[in-house]
Amino acid sequence: MSEDVDEVGWAIEPGDEMAPMIEVVGGVIKFHREAAGMSVADFGDAMRYGEDLIRKVERGARIPRVEFLYSADELVNARGAIVAMRKYVEDAQYPKKVRKLKESEARAVEMLLYSNHHIHGLLQTPEYATAMFENRLPALSRNVMEREVGARMARKSVFDQDPAPALSFVQEQVTIERPLGGTGVLRGQLEHLLEVGELKNVSLQVMPTFREEHAGMHGQMEVLKFHDGTAVGRSDGAFNGRPVSTPRELRILELRYGMIRTQALPPRESLAFIEQALGAL
Repeated sequence: MSEDVDEVGWAIEPGDEMAPMIEVVGGVIKFHREAAGMSVADFGDAMRYGEDLIRKVERGARIPRVEFLYSADELVNARGAIVAMRKYVEDAQYPKKVRKLKESEARAVEMLLYSNHHIHGLLQTPEYATAMFENRLPALSRNVMEREVGARMARKSVFDQDPAPALSFVQEQVTIERPLGGTGVLRGQLEHLLEVGELKNVSLQVMPTFREEHAGMHGQMEVLKFHDGTAVGRSDGAFNGRPVSTPRELRILELRYGMIRTQALPPRESLAFIEQALGAL
């Protein structure tokens, strides 16, 4: 991801479908700035940003932060007109690829999710997600990390949907035991897993390391099924890691996932395993 970020916001990605709306946001800010009789220089000084950054926001080249909208609205007495643009900014502030994933997850009526190196993104606490991004190389800037963590937490809205989708998670044992971020972070993460594992629409299983047979050797896997009967799936080590949607390709992924679930500990035993791991910290 580009690290073209600053305290104002983020650069709009090329080809982003949200670009026209961000241009509208910038136009609204410019309209009310001019209506208040303020030059770009005066507005920038009052907002404590340079003229160049203000011009980029006004022409839609940067996605402003929500806090920027509130400060600008108050400064030019826009009476909520600028703050009303908040939804578009919130939608656009996450990377395009994450928005696409979030949209797919929101449409899904069933998800099959296997994770072998880390706790799955939909299950992560903010602290665990931060620790994950802190381990990225090359290192991410503070602003990029903040954006990535925020995007990951936004995806968790699937747990609030009504009706709730059926969610099946299988986690490798090592992901339950690896203390990313330290013992305190792992403790909070395991406590969260126990809470999520009790939800009626969630099946959470642990794949123990001692298993001699393992159908998940192709790496991380996910299958999302939609209301209209279509589906999309992906596995790191299958079909060159690309998303697939044909019946034949999906059948292969579902066959592998079904075997992974059979080989993993049952849900109740899995929760007991997580409780034991938590108690050992």
